[in-house]
Amino acid sequence: KMATIPLGFNIDSPRWDQSTFVGRLKHFLNITDPRTVLVPEEELDRAKALVESCRAGVVPPGSSREQLLYAKKLYDSAFHPDSGEKMNFIGRMSFQVPGGMAITGCMLQFYRTVPAVVFWQWVNQSFNAFVNYTNRNAASPISLRQIGVAYVTATGAALATAVGLNLYTKRAPPLLARWVPFAAVAAANCVNIPMMRQQEIINGITVTDENNNELGHSRRAAVKGIAQVVLSRITMAAPGMIILPIIMERLEKFTFMQRIRVLHGPLQVLLCGGFLLFMVPAACALFPQRCSLALDDLELELRDSIVAKHGDKVPYVYFNKGL
Repeated sequence: KMATIPLGFNIDSPRWDQSTFVGRLKHFLNITDPRTVLVPEEELDRAKALVESCRAGVVPPGSSREQLLYAKKLYDSAFHPDSGEKMNFIGRMSFQVPGGMAITGCMLQFYRTVPAVVFWQWVNQSFNAFVNYTNRNAASPISLRQIGVAYVTATGAALATAVGLNLYTKRAPPLLARWVPFAAVAAANCVNIPMMRQQEIINGITVTDENNNELGHSRRAAVKGIAQVVLSRITMAAPGMIILPIIMERLEKFTFMQRIRVLHGPLQVLLCGGFLLFMVPAACALFPQRCSLALDDLELELRDSIVAKHGDKVPYVYFNKGL
């Protein structure tokens, strides 16, 4: 036996205004909540079933608004927004804080020797590959070969940047050496994300009108969405990887810190977690998830097609930029 949903309630309608940064920040604080990583798979599946039944207009009797909103939070944290498929554990945005803090902390701690730099940059790029593949635009399939090329290219870019700068900074002030991991991460993001999502650039991504009616495929929309994701990912890493080395450089001059060298690594991991706890949702919120592009900025062929069908009724097209 099922009940009808509360009058006027739309489970897919954002709880906060997505046209403002603060509204998007609240939204991503909700769905990147690292506590959802601990939710059992069975509960995630129940949340999906509840969301889908709510979309159909019926819910189990006694379901409160709070229960429906919590189910949507779990659904958004674990299922792909395009395909509705459950995302791999490592690639979920809710795993960005625990996964990112461990890897970033280790990259910042073990930066002095080339083997350590190589190992931790490889670990980081493997993690990034999972995240980028998981959060791609699901309407643009990518082959295993393309995934492999993207992974190898991005890892190569990160290692070349990290090892090259590591050797260069041997004679530079110590703080510059601590910033090498960030330079490597930024360089790799500029390669990894476009390569992992190359099909979107080659074939274009689906663009719609404001009512979600499909209008065609645009390569320019794909480029804009991917560029925003690259900038978001670099922003996500920047505060922790730039400010934390300055903090550690100062702290390590104190006698008590020199006595507890074994705790420097765990301390950096915890501090990275503190930065990422805010920066993951803040970076995701930099740009609207439902991205827009002016009709005049589209490819000429697609623009003419839209004008021929709709006249001047579609000034902007919309698309999911990915994360």
